[in-house]
Amino acid sequence: MSAADPIIRIESVSKSFGPLEVLHGVDLEVFPGEVVCIIGPSGSGKSTLLRCVNHLERPDGGIVRLGGEAVGVRESRGQLVEIPPADLARQRTEIGMVFQSFNLFGHMTVLENIIEAPIQVLGTPRAEAQTHAKQLLQWVRLEGKESAYPRQLSGGQQQRAAIARALAMRPKVMLFDEPTSALDPETVGEVLSVMRRLASEGLTMIVVTHEIEFAREVADRVVFMDDGRIVEIGAADQVLDAPREDRTRRFLSRILDTRSDLED
Repeated sequence: MSAADPIIRIESVSKSFGPLEVLHGVDLEVFPGEVVCIIGPSGSGKSTLLRCVNHLERPDGGIVRLGGEAVGVRESRGQLVEIPPADLARQRTEIGMVFQSFNLFGHMTVLENIIEAPIQVLGTPRAEAQTHAKQLLQWVRLEGKESAYPRQLSGGQQQRAAIARALAMRPKVMLFDEPTSALDPETVGEVLSVMRRLASEGLTMIVVTHEIEFAREVADRVVFMDDGRIVEIGAADQVLDAPREDRTRRFLSRILDTRSDLED
């Protein structure tokens, strides 16, 4: 795969939950080193699309490819069939994911949370995994918290630990599903600061976010979704400052109006 090829290719992905069609044939390409932020109203399919990328949700139609390889399925006689769990686990090592809720193991220390997957899935020697984990904790500004349990950390600290845990697998792509939505305002900045550093270092990132100013600052492209479809996609300044679609303009206007009311 060359730098000119997409690292993630989402091809005509659709997904329904019962009678509700959440995604309607979505197409999206993400290139190596690119930061793509996905914005849109609640229920627009943003998180479902993200979960389809690493096959936490299996698309009902279409396919997701990582570096040209189909994720979670293989093509056999013109049909898509599920790959064995071990093969899916291997693919997921290349796609890190950070959730709204931190999903740390409460019975494990911060260090134990971070080294668990590298040791169990990648077969990394414990000493090497611990050294890397301590480097990551320093990088996310959690040095000295190795022996703490999640309950002893603030929400922002837990989310930074979750980011370190995902990075411990040395993924090719990082997915962030509204990583600041469960945080109080005082700790949002801590997490966004770490994500800015990741973006500046060239890590490929797909970020579902309601932080419009963050998207303006770090995104190479912004995707606006509504009703399970991509309504508009383009450079961050174009979509956020001069949207072409009326639906995008109405959404952004409402966001700005709400923020103005809160500031007043």
